[in-house]
Amino acid sequence: MKALVLDFGGVISRTLFETHDLSEAALGLPKGSLTWRGPFDPESDALWRSMQNDEISERDYWRIRTLEVAKLAGRNWQEMSDFVIAARGSDPLPVIRPEALAAIETARAQGCKLAILSNELDLFYGAAFREKLPFLKDFDAIVDATHTGILKPDPRAYQAVTDQLKLQAQSCVFVDDQMRNIRGAQKAGMQTVHFDVRNPSESYQSALALLDL
Repeated sequence: MKALVLDFGGVISRTLFETHDLSEAALGLPKGSLTWRGPFDPESDALWRSMQNDEISERDYWRIRTLEVAKLAGRNWQEMSDFVIAARGSDPLPVIRPEALAAIETARAQGCKLAILSNELDLFYGAAFREKLPFLKDFDAIVDATHTGILKPDPRAYQAVTDQLKLQAQSCVFVDDQMRNIRGAQKAGMQTVHFDVRNPSESYQSALALLDL
């Protein structure tokens, strides 16, 4: 028995960097208002570079961006979930990567277990978000630091997944777009794929190959 263990933001869902046009339309902002590009143009995003250098956390990055966009949109947001819910509306399915859905279906059909290991699934997306994503019912485990308080790359985060799946770490293929989390998974004994948000198809192909699929 093997398992496909996925981060959520960036891996299953498209990043907010990729959906500026949708966010601007939903928030009533002029086209081109949102200019930060994160991994798609790190040279132009000093805040992203600070996060990548571990000078600030990923939560810090999105807290700052949330406040910036709130000011532009004239909103009184305090949490990342306020931003995401307003920007992505009542139907989140259009921002789910089709490559993710295909890989999830392939792994499930071949008898692999499925898990999500996220630092901020409910924190960023809101608790009601999961109910609008029917494919999540196929997952055997969802470990979210919003509730556990244990953030990747803490070894206990990976242990929580393997405990719920009742599998050894080496039987799990972990996919994440943040290298610090990949290193944590490797130390925990998992097989890993560093997800490239610029090439999701290739990243999922690599994950399925590690599962012998």
